[in-house]
Amino acid sequence: MSTEMVFQTHLVLGYVAWLLCFSAYGLPWLSSMDRVAVQRVIATLHSFRFFGLVFILPGVVSPDLPAGFAVFAAYGDFATGLLAMLALLTVRLPRLFWLFVVAFNLVGTVELVVDYYHAIQVGLPAHAEQLGAAYAIPIIYVPLLMITHVAAFYFLLRPLKVRVLATTGPAVL
Repeated sequence: MSTEMVFQTHLVLGYVAWLLCFSAYGLPWLSSMDRVAVQRVIATLHSFRFFGLVFILPGVVSPDLPAGFAVFAAYGDFATGLLAMLALLTVRLPRLFWLFVVAFNLVGTVELVVDYYHAIQVGLPAHAEQLGAAYAIPIIYVPLLMITHVAAFYFLLRPLKVRVLATTGPAVL
């Protein structure tokens, strides 16, 4: 099997495995939470995206890893991670919190889509060995990141549930 085929198989199976896991455990758990808690959980996961700087770390990835892919991926992840951390830090300031939640999800989603585009443009699947020790990032970590961005947007856009309390009247969840 060619390097490209192995990489693409790994990538597809990474999405399948995370979708199975997320639909069985993540989505039911997140659905039981209020809107702020859901976004805090997702922001916590994405706050570790500073790890993407590994794409520009000599000795971890090949020096042949195309800079057009590596630099954008590294700094896009870094920016997303910082925005996610800012969301977590501003949870007690609702306007800022929601601004950073939207920002890290928009920046993070666009960054991943552009990374896929750059990877295809530079032929990265056929030369996946250039990722070196960072190979696991697009195979294991990126599918979870993309799935949780979609979930974050889902929870941001779904209508608020209204619960009627017997003693106090309606309350918004």
